[in-house]
Amino acid sequence: MGLLPVIAMIGRMVALFALLMLVPLGFAWFDHDRGEDAFITATLITFGAGVLMSLATRRFRRELQPRDGFLLVTLTWLVLPAFATLPLLLALPDLSITDAYFETMSGLTTTGATVLTGLEKLPLSVNVWRCFMVLVGGMGIIVLVVAILPLMGVGATQLFKSESAGPMKDQKLTPRIAETARGLWVVYFTIATACFLAYRWAGMGWADAFMHMCSTMGLGGFAAYDASFGAFNSPLIEAVAVFFMLLAGVNFSLYFLVWKAVSAGALAGPGGAGVLPADARRGAAGGGLPGLARRVSGLWRVAAARGLQRGLDRHHHRFATVDYAQWPIFAPVTMLFLCSFATCAGSTGGGIKLIRSLLLHKQAQRELTHIVHPRAVVPVTLGGAVVPNQVLASVLAFMLIYGSVMVIVTMALLFSGLDLITASTAAIACINNTGPGLGQVGPSGNFQGLTDFQTWVCTFAMLLGRLELLSVLVLFTPTFWRR
Repeated sequence: MGLLPVIAMIGRMVALFALLMLVPLGFAWFDHDRGEDAFITATLITFGAGVLMSLATRRFRRELQPRDGFLLVTLTWLVLPAFATLPLLLALPDLSITDAYFETMSGLTTTGATVLTGLEKLPLSVNVWRCFMVLVGGMGIIVLVVAILPLMGVGATQLFKSESAGPMKDQKLTPRIAETARGLWVVYFTIATACFLAYRWAGMGWADAFMHMCSTMGLGGFAAYDASFGAFNSPLIEAVAVFFMLLAGVNFSLYFLVWKAVSAGALAGPGGAGVLPADARRGAAGGGLPGLARRVSGLWRVAAARGLQRGLDRHHHRFATVDYAQWPIFAPVTMLFLCSFATCAGSTGGGIKLIRSLLLHKQAQRELTHIVHPRAVVPVTLGGAVVPNQVLASVLAFMLIYGSVMVIVTMALLFSGLDLITASTAAIACINNTGPGLGQVGPSGNFQGLTDFQTWVCTFAMLLGRLELLSVLVLFTPTFWRR
């Protein structure tokens, strides 16, 4: 009986999710591509399933409890990718269910790893759907629904806390959580609109501008061409990508505060990756095109630091212009390291987040001080305020679980037959929602070559990373199910 109210809410989410399919369907009608029938069928099936789930469980609707929030978020991120596979399976009959689910999970979690090749040959609507999922997943499908939950008569605080990224998610920007969610989405789509117009101004067509805006804002990296940004060969387009990737990697709460005229100085914060350009320039373009090398290293530096470290050859289709395998090994390893923590909490990026890294550094400093001065009182502060010990304990627990999950996923991929480089970097890429790694999932191939078992392991890793581990793993504890 405790599960039925959750299913009731999922039914309404599925029905709303079906409406999102109208976006690629519109492109299909405009372009007269072969994906039109696939999206019509998928929309009807998804909407019908959502309505049936909602009607069958409507008498069980009630206010969500804390444990309901965790269960609802996890089940939603499992169910929605399943319905998102329908248009892919119908439009691409050769695509397996495993690969289709991996692709949609990758899009909705903004990971950007792919199993598809020959993107130019795909129907426009399919490419639009892939990229649009990144835009929707960027700020979180749950937050989108939270913004309109008051209209449904359901409280949303537990959903927002379960979905939101970062260690200090209890803080509200407004007294009402739904108002907070709506404000964040207003900011998100305002910047997205500016990004779309900037791409169009820089020379992209309307469809390309829309698709690449979606991937840029969600930091997902899906592209519409095998050559990715190399297909445009435009420094201006690359500059637009770099600028809006930077914006998307910042905590959107800061934009909200500026929008509310609380603090225009809140945008001052740490940057990233200053050590990379010189090393990248030595290898990029063979060292013979310094202008191109500067463009490439700049694009990569921002992309890595904002969770968009993507494959750079025709097999990965990410936001990039050259093959990073030609760079000194220090560069790609550094970018994998950066993508683990160099995005802000409350942004569309994944990984550990900068704020956790900062708190860990301050906690380590405090412990070193206690070694020398055992009786000293050294509070950990952030922005002039003392960080509660509960928050620090949460960060430490997160890091312990993060390291454990990284090892477990790597070992599972090693057990399945992958080499060490491929297994470890695939685990890093999926858990951090980054995209490609090195080795078999690097510039000479993509995730298409993985077995079904390896693909499902990476799919689950993407889910764990998107929901920041704890929201999913808490479901596997006996305490969660104990009354």
